[in-house]
Amino acid sequence: MSLWTRITEAVSALANGEGLSHVFERLRTPPERRVAFAIAVIALGAKMAKADGQVTRGEIFAFREVFQIAKEDEAGAARVFNLARQDVAGFEEYASRIKAMFGDQTGALSDLLEGLFHIAMADGHYHPDENLFLERVAEIFEVPRREFELMRCRFVPETAQDPYQVLGASPDDDLATLRKRYREMVRASHPDRMVARGVPVEAMRMAEKRMVDINHAWERIQSQRGA
Repeated sequence: MSLWTRITEAVSALANGEGLSHVFERLRTPPERRVAFAIAVIALGAKMAKADGQVTRGEIFAFREVFQIAKEDEAGAARVFNLARQDVAGFEEYASRIKAMFGDQTGALSDLLEGLFHIAMADGHYHPDENLFLERVAEIFEVPRREFELMRCRFVPETAQDPYQVLGASPDDDLATLRKRYREMVRASHPDRMVARGVPVEAMRMAEKRMVDINHAWERIQSQRGA
């Protein structure tokens, strides 16, 4: 059964009056977490799309930048988006439910936050209210501030991309330490690791962008140091 078939089933439960919080509860077990991950990105993305005061067509379908969605599955994905957008529950409640579902699986929560950055930048503009939204979600997810700033550095064009910040390292670190950090980030971004954290294989575009940023940062550092 495909990811989007399972999401469609979850949407049917929502249509029958089952709240998103209950849907998340049923998706707590590891085999189902990839479904929960997808719904979480779409649902929080819908809430964030309203953060700048307008919902554009680009934002509504921005999760195409995160997920590989077949044509026949677009209607189901859009339905989850619209249900979340219309739900009276606030985004903080959503984020809290998601945090409870993933517990101490901080890697999955960081991956989810990264998906939201993809969506935030879908219209090419990072609105101050989107920044406040993401900062608050990061707090609820207990994503360290340094990691949040690392993501913002990678995604927001107005933010100068310091290669050391991209690697979460310091210019004072020696080359061996930096190489170790680079390899750790590469391993963490491997598709197998991400799937084990609950990220759907359909969302591996996040890993592709992350690897481009990581490799570019490492190449710049090597060039600067003449390595």
